[in-house]
Amino acid sequence: MFARECTECGKRMLIFPSQILGLKNTGEDLELTYECWCGAPQTCHMDARGNLVLAA
Repeated sequence: MFARECTECGKRMLIFPSQILGLKNTGEDLELTYECWCGAPQTCHMDARGNLVLAA
């Protein structure tokens, strides 16, 4: 479980494992796709240890 702010509804909510749609290794990091409580698909990137990679 982790908290993220949705780019669609703007709310910060807890995301549970049941909301995860996929995990892809991009070669540079891991791309996690999940569905917000509002139904919007979301994407975030993590390093190999599971730390969020923030956009520069």
